[in-house]
Amino acid sequence: MLKLAPALTLALMLGPVAAGLFGTLLPAAGYVPALGGTAMSLEPLRLLLGQPGIGQSALLSLGTGLAATLGAFAVVVLFTAAFEGSRFFRLLRRLLSPLMAVPHAAAAFGLAFLIAPSGFVMRLLSPWATGLQRPPDLLIVGDPLGLTMTLGLMAKEIPFLFLMLLAALPQADPLRSRRVAASLGYAPVAGWLTTVLPRVYPQIRLPVFAVLAYATSVVDVALILGPTTPPPLAVRLTGWMNDPDLSLRFMASAGALAQLGLSLFAILLWICGERLAAMLGRRWIEGGRRSAAERLTPALSGSAMALLAAAMLAGLALLALWSLAGPWRFPDTLPHHLTLRAWMVHGPAAGDAIVTTIAIALPVIAVAIALALACLENETRDGRPVQHRSLPLLYLPLIVPQIAFLFGLQILFLMAGLHDTLLAVALGHMVFVLPYVFLALSDPWRAVDPRYGHMASALGASPARSFWRVRLPLARKAVATAAALGFAVSVAQYLPTLLIGGGRVSTVTTEAVALAAGGNRQLIGLYGLLQMLLPFAAFLLAAAIPGVAHRRRADGEAAT
Repeated sequence: MLKLAPALTLALMLGPVAAGLFGTLLPAAGYVPALGGTAMSLEPLRLLLGQPGIGQSALLSLGTGLAATLGAFAVVVLFTAAFEGSRFFRLLRRLLSPLMAVPHAAAAFGLAFLIAPSGFVMRLLSPWATGLQRPPDLLIVGDPLGLTMTLGLMAKEIPFLFLMLLAALPQADPLRSRRVAASLGYAPVAGWLTTVLPRVYPQIRLPVFAVLAYATSVVDVALILGPTTPPPLAVRLTGWMNDPDLSLRFMASAGALAQLGLSLFAILLWICGERLAAMLGRRWIEGGRRSAAERLTPALSGSAMALLAAAMLAGLALLALWSLAGPWRFPDTLPHHLTLRAWMVHGPAAGDAIVTTIAIALPVIAVAIALALACLENETRDGRPVQHRSLPLLYLPLIVPQIAFLFGLQILFLMAGLHDTLLAVALGHMVFVLPYVFLALSDPWRAVDPRYGHMASALGASPARSFWRVRLPLARKAVATAAALGFAVSVAQYLPTLLIGGGRVSTVTTEAVALAAGGNRQLIGLYGLLQMLLPFAAFLLAAAIPGVAHRRRADGEAAT
């Protein structure tokens, strides 16, 4: 049965993507008999191109996605080049690691509470520094250029890229490389960029593509921080797909394929940028330069990372404060008093959303962990690790824009009679949870010393007994961490829950994003805080479980 695990895992990851793309292609070509489309045509595309501001929406998605990805990548690379091995580097590593578990929507709400015209920063400066008694008439959140949206995406993607880079660093032997570069006269930053980055970047290239695809097609962050006149392309497509007028599904499907093309075009531009950077880098090395803004780089990158960590933590604290705030008028720095009124009034509804969120996430995590362990155990018994060329298959569900295949998947579930069910939503979540779980579990599993298994086999243990009694206990911490990461990914899923659930499956994330259009900051703070606390609780539980299990096992062995 283990030999079937890799095929089943790929089917669960790639099957929905392929089926969804096929299900999107048919209505994009005008063919859905149930909706009156009985012949292939280019009418959906013509209608899409005729929509007012559609070109501006596409350019907005492309520009914000590229800017957010490039900004996050530059900050992470330059910060690592300047501070790797320092105490400041270790401090920010500890601060940023938990922030990766924060859902995008919660981080976006926290940032909005912080920098909005009536946000906390303006309250700290008013009236003593600004002279303002009322919020300034400034369009910060929802600015037409999407600058705040870009900042929000950068703030959330920097921790992800930072951890991906940290995972790749040991394979590049950065300490020895920097010593060799220093012996040749290179300054620290220049030495890292010259000797370490060329070996590290190929390992984080696919995660960068995943970030770029997400940033160019994001919906939840765009609804919270993005412009509305017009909104980014993915937001407009979501509105058409949820419109009661079913004829708009044809145009929405054509737009979904356009979104896929837009994201692929962004990746193509990035690849062109890679080649340009490689060419300029070779010229820079051949020119004999031994330094690279050695004072400016640490100052800018260190300030950016510290500001990011402070803004994220302050924003999350503001979610908690707003959920408990009583009257809080501008320019008061703090609310007049704290109250549990929002929790008492909206607690039951929030409890229902929490139950639904957990009911979807737990079975998804169980299946994802089981499949990942089965694939890795099959790999261990065969003695053949997954080839490097197979890695893109794991990232494919993360690189293909969600909106490009979820439309088609929604239509297919509708035809199969599974629409608006928890099972359908769970299957949609599985597509995104499984890659993260496998990637989080694969390296720790392969790092387990194989001699333990060989010793168990030499003592007569069967392969199954070696798995349950030797390899799995050694990887218990990694399994718990992968499960917590999968739970965080499931909690954060907005678009799969909205589209596949048909708006009838309410999770903490869908409720939080739906509140973005309202002005009830107490309620937004409540749901944003819950959205943040659920992943944190999962990671705390993951940290505690291995120790408890180890003590119980030790007590059991002592008793026998």
